[in-house]
Amino acid sequence: MRKQYLSPALFHHFKDPVMIVDGSMQYLFDEKGRRYLDAFAGIVTVSVGHCHPEVNRAVIEQTQRLQHTTTIYLHNQVAEYAKELTDRMPGNLKVAYFVNSGSEANDMAMMMARLYTHNHDIITLRNAYHGLSEATMGLLGQHTWKCAVPQGAGVHHALNPNPYRGAWGNDGRRYAADVADLIQSATPGKVAAFIHETIQGVGGAVPLADGYLPAVYKMVREAGGVCIADEVQTGFGRTGSAYWGFENQGVVPDIVTLAKGIGNGLPLAAVVTTPEIAAVLAARLHFNTYGGNPVSCAAGRAVLRVIDQEGLQANCAAVGGHLVEELRRLQGKHDIIGDVRGRGLMVGIELVKDRTSKEPAVAEVAQVFERCKDLGVLLGKGGLHGNAFRIKPPMCWTTADVDFLVAVLDQALSEL
Repeated sequence: MRKQYLSPALFHHFKDPVMIVDGSMQYLFDEKGRRYLDAFAGIVTVSVGHCHPEVNRAVIEQTQRLQHTTTIYLHNQVAEYAKELTDRMPGNLKVAYFVNSGSEANDMAMMMARLYTHNHDIITLRNAYHGLSEATMGLLGQHTWKCAVPQGAGVHHALNPNPYRGAWGNDGRRYAADVADLIQSATPGKVAAFIHETIQGVGGAVPLADGYLPAVYKMVREAGGVCIADEVQTGFGRTGSAYWGFENQGVVPDIVTLAKGIGNGLPLAAVVTTPEIAAVLAARLHFNTYGGNPVSCAAGRAVLRVIDQEGLQANCAAVGGHLVEELRRLQGKHDIIGDVRGRGLMVGIELVKDRTSKEPAVAEVAQVFERCKDLGVLLGKGGLHGNAFRIKPPMCWTTADVDFLVAVLDQALSEL
C-alpha cells in the first residue's frame, strides 16, 4: 500500500524496513511485539519519551474539550504556552509565533529578518540543514537534499567550522574570518541575517568550533544583520550543559526557531524573537491556520513541565557524559571510529577507512546500521557522505540504555 499510494520520494530507514506500531518512553515495538531501544527519537523529535503519560493526559484532556480553534479567537492554551516558552529564553526574546514545522519556522525567520533589516543577503553554513520548503532549501549546505530548481537567491554559504574535518580544527575565530570575507566580497556589505545550528544535526552531529558564534554574531550585527539560532534539534535541554544550544557558546540570538522535540511528536514549531522584530509582521495581514492549535499547545506545555519535573536536562548531561565516555572507549578498540563528538544526548560517531586520510567508511556504516537494528537498537544516520551515526534518543535514556547501545555497537563493529 505504501508503494502504491504514497509518494516515491519517501524512503525506508532500513533496507529491511521496520514497522513500528507501539511506543513506550525509550522503547519502540514492531507489529510482532519485538522491542527496540530507540536511539534516534523519531529523528530527534520525541523529547521526553514515547507516549509519556503526562503529555498523553494533556493531549486527551484538551482533545475532549476542543480540538481546533485559531488565533483569531482567544484561547488560554496558546497564550499561557507562549509565556511559559518565552520565560525560558534569555534577553528580550519574549514574543512567540507558532507554526507547524521547522521548515516553516525557518522560512518565517528568513522573511522577518529581511523585513526588519531591509537587507536581502543571508549567510549560512556548508553542511547545514534548515528544512525543505522552497525558501529553506536554499539554505541547505548538502547537495543530497537540494532539488534542481532555482533556490537560494541572496544566500551565501560560509566555510563549515567543523572541528574534525575543517582546515583549522577547533579554532572558531579562523573560520569566522571567512564570514567577514563573504560580507565584503559577496554581498553589498550589508546582510539580513546569519542562520546556524549550534550542533549540525542532519550533517552528522557536528558541533561548531569553539569561539565561532561570538565572533560571527559581532560581524553580522555590524553589517546590519540579525542572528538566527536554529534550535530545532539542540533545544529543550538536550545538550545537557544548557537549555538552548546557543548558550553553550555564550551568545544570545535575535531570532530562535524551534520544532521537533517541542511537542514530543505533535506537529508544532515556533519562532521566538524580540518585540521589535516581531512587529514587522503586523504591517500586513499574517495568519497560520494551525499555528497555536490548542491540542498542540497543550502538548508543548506538558513537555516543558516534564523536562522540569523529571530533571531531563541534568539527565542529558549525566547520561550523555557516560555515552561519550563509553563511545570513546570503543573508539580506542575500533580503528574505524574516526570521531566521537557532541554534547548531552546529541552525539555523533563518524566512521572512516583510515584515520589519517579520513576517507568516509560509507559501506561499513550501512552494514553496522542494519546489524544494530537486528540486535535491537534503532540508530540515526547522517553526514554529507552518510558515514556518521546520529545518537539522539529520547531524553529519558538511562546509563543502562547506554551500556546496551555500546555493547550492540561493539558487536556490530567487531563483525565487520
